[in-house]
Amino acid sequence: MAKKLKNETALLNEAIRLVMEDAVRRKIVEFEATDSRNLKIEYAYRLLVHDKKIAPLPPDQLKIPNMKHRLAMWVTRELPPGHELLR
Repeated sequence: MAKKLKNETALLNEAIRLVMEDAVRRKIVEFEATDSRNLKIEYAYRLLVHDKKIAPLPPDQLKIPNMKHRLAMWVTRELPPGHELLR
């Protein structure tokens, strides 16, 4: 796996928030309070792959830790320059 990003946990949280808001706004999913974090991570990853916003992981690397890292990397490109999570 690639080197862990500074603030990776916070970046992951922001990525999940952005993807979930977008998915709900597009009316393609509804989440329940009981949905697990891993379910949301996998959903966010698969939606971004489907929308061609990130490259898919090779099948042998399709694991939650790798999905988390890919989501964190994606959000670093979505946040405005100078955002507090990028410092």
